[in-house]
Amino acid sequence: MATSDRRTATLALAHALSAAERGLPVIPLSRTKLPALRSPHRGSSEPVPCRGECGLPGHGVHDATTDPAAVRALFAAAPWATGYGIACGRPPHHLIGIDLDTKSDTDATAALRHLALQHLFTIPDTVVVLTPSGGRHIWLTGPPETVVPNSVSRLAPGIDIRGAGGYLVGPGSLTTHGIYRTAPGTGHLTPAPCPSALLRLLTPPARPHTPTTRPTDHPGRGHGLVQFVLTAQEGQRNTRLFWAACRAYENGMGDSLADALTEAAVQAGLTEREARATIASAARLSTAS
Repeated sequence: MATSDRRTATLALAHALSAAERGLPVIPLSRTKLPALRSPHRGSSEPVPCRGECGLPGHGVHDATTDPAAVRALFAAAPWATGYGIACGRPPHHLIGIDLDTKSDTDATAALRHLALQHLFTIPDTVVVLTPSGGRHIWLTGPPETVVPNSVSRLAPGIDIRGAGGYLVGPGSLTTHGIYRTAPGTGHLTPAPCPSALLRLLTPPARPHTPTTRPTDHPGRGHGLVQFVLTAQEGQRNTRLFWAACRAYENGMGDSLADALTEAAVQAGLTEREARATIASAARLSTAS
């Protein structure tokens, strides 16, 4: 390993250990912002519903830990890691990430300001992380009994939510596009509690569930949708997955095809978190009254 690579890996570990010391569960990330350790079940012919019960590393956010020895072991297994992810929704902080995207046509900051005026809340002084692309991650905390789901542009265009099962790229991480940094004046802060009005927006009531048809009742269509996602190329993975998931829910196969679509998307190059967030968005759109 080159000297610069060793230095980058050492800095990533140091930042991760510092975060873990503050009670933030961490995992090593590669330059692509994906978990650095690959799944130990990646060669299986069928999806393996394992979240680390096998005792091996490589289960993404489910590997996240605050134990210094465990953090060192994860990074030792992934010496190519250049950053770290912080698991959201986990004790003691139950972190919620408000991801303001600058790559969309919509001004996400203005959209959040509009929501705040409309629903009468203010974002408290809290940790803010600046992304290499010019976006911002606002760190908030939630109550232990409340599960905040991940979402993509559900709150407003350009605003993504990182909740239970998701993770935020930690400050100090080096990625393909640059370094994540704490915004000036926020590094000394602790994540502030999420305003109750905003928390209500992040945890909408569940819609009445409509029983779905098993994929075996539509073998041709179900297989075709999975194949459509499986053959997606870079730049079209999310679009193909969203389209396929919408068609699946419209035809009563959504829930029963969700795992197969997720597995296909992961094989195509998405993370499980991204895939399930996209499918959840399709489900909400397709079942909206």
